[in-house]
Amino acid sequence: MFEYIKGSVEALKPSHIILETNSVGYFITISLNTYTQLFGETTVKLFVHQVIREDAHLLYGFITETERELFRMLISVSGIGSNTAIMMFSSLSPDEIRNAIFNENINLLKSIKGIGIKTAQRVIIDLKDKVGKSPASEQIVASASNTLRNEALSALIMLGFAKKPIEKELDKILTAQPNLSVENVIKLALKSL
Repeated sequence: MFEYIKGSVEALKPSHIILETNSVGYFITISLNTYTQLFGETTVKLFVHQVIREDAHLLYGFITETERELFRMLISVSGIGSNTAIMMFSSLSPDEIRNAIFNENINLLKSIKGIGIKTAQRVIIDLKDKVGKSPASEQIVASASNTLRNEALSALIMLGFAKKPIEKELDKILTAQPNLSVENVIKLALKSL
């Protein structure tokens, strides 16, 4: 099975990407969430999930490993297939899905096309413990436009600080001084935490 594919973007649509690597073009299904993060990029690295069926070999692409992990959790739930899980990622961000599951927000989950009340309940029952056990450091969402903040956040979490206060402090620092290096952002955050 493939872990990730890194290559140049040949075509990018809200539902899929064609990624060329070593003269081979891979058709990879993506969510709207991934599409917005990839928009304007020429070279990308996507973590993939491969589905092999009798009639097709399908690839689903994700910007982060944690997003792919959540996708795999979702498709393990009875009644949710790959296309429904991608629809969930297109309707809500991975963090919103995690929070909806953890906080048992059935109404938010059933607002997604293709998810009824019974499926929403099953998702919560099957995944609440798994989503709740995810370490805070795994829930850091890396985005191409926000890598500086995420690197600083990762470093401070590794040093043992709680995620929520760090996020607030980093946002305050980066709003005031957006051109700082990662090292300087971490130093400023350490002084105020």
